[in-house]
Amino acid sequence: MMEQLRAVSPRFKARMAGAFYLLNGGTGFAYSVRSRLVVSADAAATSANILAHERLFRMALAADLLGVAAYLAVTALFFGLFKPVNRTLSLVAALFSIVGCSVQVAVCAFDLAALGTLGNAQNLSGFQLQQSQALALIFLRLQVQGFSIAIFFFGFYCLLIGVLIFRSAFLPRGIGILMALGGLAYVTSCLASFLAMPFPMVPSHLVPILGGLGELSLMLWLLIIGVNTQRWREQAAAQPS
Repeated sequence: MMEQLRAVSPRFKARMAGAFYLLNGGTGFAYSVRSRLVVSADAAATSANILAHERLFRMALAADLLGVAAYLAVTALFFGLFKPVNRTLSLVAALFSIVGCSVQVAVCAFDLAALGTLGNAQNLSGFQLQQSQALALIFLRLQVQGFSIAIFFFGFYCLLIGVLIFRSAFLPRGIGILMALGGLAYVTSCLASFLAMPFPMVPSHLVPILGGLGELSLMLWLLIIGVNTQRWREQAAAQPS
């Protein structure tokens, strides 16, 4: 029985990683909600939208946090899966992901600050209503900027995972190439934004497409097929202890 459990272990880990990757889709829901409610140049409209859909805004925040928790699970499972390929590179990739997750959790505080500011606008001494609305919009913009920093680290994570997949013997190299290209697109797009470069290496409208192709392909492969257990064990046995 123990031998059978060990035999299915890598494939089980792969499918668990795929399942948690699917749960990470909550961050996409949160992004969609914010895009719908936040009007970048209109503090009053943004405030009205959030107060009118406060429960939806709170659901987006909860989805963000659940998505981060799921991604941390993916990170831990991927570290175990890719150790046989290169333990050091797998560890470095995991560290990039953990930093990105930490930043994403931290910037959720800006959403709470915006919500608290709008909910207590009448009780904030020294602030007029318009000032409270403007302050809430500033918090929401800071959330967006902070999320861009998180994406920068996630980009490096995707890039390194792509390299590990390409060097592995148990997952398709094509998925590794897609993951690496997606990660590179995330990183270069964030750098272009941070440096205020007018012409990023990857057009902004292509970034989510490149990133989504790699991550969606990997998630579906892990959920449906998993990994080649025999090749995983052969690669693991070939690594020095």
